[in-house]
Amino acid sequence: RFSGTFVGNAESASPPAATSPPAVAAATLPAVPTIPVVPTIVGVPNTVAESVLNPNEVKPPASGTRKARVLYDYEAADSTELALLADEMITVYSLPGMDPDWLIGERGNQKGKVPVTYLELLS
Repeated sequence: RFSGTFVGNAESASPPAATSPPAVAAATLPAVPTIPVVPTIVGVPNTVAESVLNPNEVKPPASGTRKARVLYDYEAADSTELALLADEMITVYSLPGMDPDWLIGERGNQKGKVPVTYLELLS
């Protein structure tokens, strides 16, 4: 006859005792230090890139601004980006540490990040 629990031995009705590794083994392992990963901009210690590159808080450089014609409509994904309409003219510039695929665009008193691929940079 078989019991309700089948363990591989029809004569035993109780499961085998579970064994756990000794607690001493974990205590004797050396501690491995962990290094926190914090995104930073070179030359700006202990800051997160997004907080430094908030377009609403930055001022354009004294030189290095250019005019650009917008090639395609662009819908801003969040408040740090500037929505664009095809054929409009905006002023653009880059900031140190900024992703090279993006520029800061200004239109009147509006300011935000814009994708370079949507722009024709003018002289």
